[in-house]
Amino acid sequence: MGNKDRASNNAQDVKGRVKEAAGSITGNDDLKNKGKTDQAKAGMKNAGEDVKDAAYKVKDALTP
Repeated sequence: MGNKDRASNNAQDVKGRVKEAAGSITGNDDLKNKGKTDQAKAGMKNAGEDVKDAAYKVKDALTP
């Protein structure tokens, strides 16, 4: 479920990785931390999608 959501989450993760790398290269700790935060948010959103997927699978298994 939510392929569009997963794609958006993956884009946010990539954006975070770029920010983190740019922050590391330039020595900008604020940018580096923002990148890590973006990656963490994307991970949390993907975890939510996993929970939704599992709930749909249970529902489908219980539906005759």
